[in-house]
Amino acid sequence: MSDDEREEKELDLTSPEVVTKYKSAAEIVNKALQLVLADCKAKAKIVDLCEKGDSFIREQTGNMYKNVKKKIERGVAFPTCISVNNTVCHFSPLASDESVLEAGDIVKIDMGCHIDGFIAVVAHTHVLQEGPVTGRAADVIAAANTAAEVALRLVRPGKNNKDVTEAIQKVAAAYDCKIVEGVLSHQLKQFVIDGNKVVLSVSNSDTRVDDAEFEENEVYAIDIVTSTGDGKPKLLDEKQTTIYKRAVDKNYHLKMKASRFIFSEINQKFPIMPFTARALEEKRARLGLVECVNHDLLQPYPVLHEKPGDLVAHIKFTVLLMPNGSDRITSHSLQELQPTKTIEDPEIKSWLALGIKTKKKGGGKKKKGKKGEKAEDSTEAEPMDAATNGAESKE
Repeated sequence: MSDDEREEKELDLTSPEVVTKYKSAAEIVNKALQLVLADCKAKAKIVDLCEKGDSFIREQTGNMYKNVKKKIERGVAFPTCISVNNTVCHFSPLASDESVLEAGDIVKIDMGCHIDGFIAVVAHTHVLQEGPVTGRAADVIAAANTAAEVALRLVRPGKNNKDVTEAIQKVAAAYDCKIVEGVLSHQLKQFVIDGNKVVLSVSNSDTRVDDAEFEENEVYAIDIVTSTGDGKPKLLDEKQTTIYKRAVDKNYHLKMKASRFIFSEINQKFPIMPFTARALEEKRARLGLVECVNHDLLQPYPVLHEKPGDLVAHIKFTVLLMPNGSDRITSHSLQELQPTKTIEDPEIKSWLALGIKTKKKGGGKKKKGKKGEKAEDSTEAEPMDAATNGAESKE
């Protein structure tokens, strides 16, 4: 076996060390989410919350693998974003931004962490209010959560990406909501946040992806965004874009000094992972980023919006397709939801009834089994009861 083959072989979930790195990254990002969520209160400044999430991830990852001979890259894999109400995603403002949260806001927190390039991402939705969430806000969050639960059960070896796309749309429709177009669930690989195997949120003539079958030892970021609107978000203001990723396959000789300065800083600090312009020298960044983006050296992550008054929810989790079943390593429990709709559809109920772990004996994956056998499953292997309406009420 050549060194290249050995290298390739060692870098998936067959290596316990790789699994450990994914799980360590997940533990940090789950804690960061909890920390940011605890500070999501009326009048809290959004930029401060984003900075808090990123700082925590940098600090915690910085404490790991300090004394190893070979330097291990680690830190933020996706900057903390806090997108409110009809804003769909990627809102991570600059230090000068004065935006604050208000009571009643639907707050979507999105973040990622990596250790040695092994990435764990998470997104969660929370309404700034006391007591159970009701009405359309409950519907849109329950739609995202139930779709995520269905996706967790369908992203498994032998299944196809198309099956998941169709299923999540069916779930959203059951809550009279739409899956937001243009959101992709990607395979994750070492240092690759947007792998080639992809699950489309909505299949239409504009966006096509290759058919793909899920395989054992793969890792996926399952990304579900639901809306009470039409699910076709718009870019309203390019100035709101602050998150970029280096397009590693592109080269161009930049003309402006400011652009060259910023691009050199990006190559040093953020050669691979997405980053926020907040982390760059702000005055020069504004000027220099434009030329970099215009010549495709950077891939922007635009801030998208549904129409004012529309409500948007976001749930994202990282799942390891282990030989003994699926292991969801990032998540956070929801507030109590009281949606106006219940899941009646037998097909959705049958998806939710699937277990997540594969038992070795007889390979039974369905929920019917003796109670004693359940003990060996992780808590997340429990079939989800459709009667909970997508609300895990545990806080």
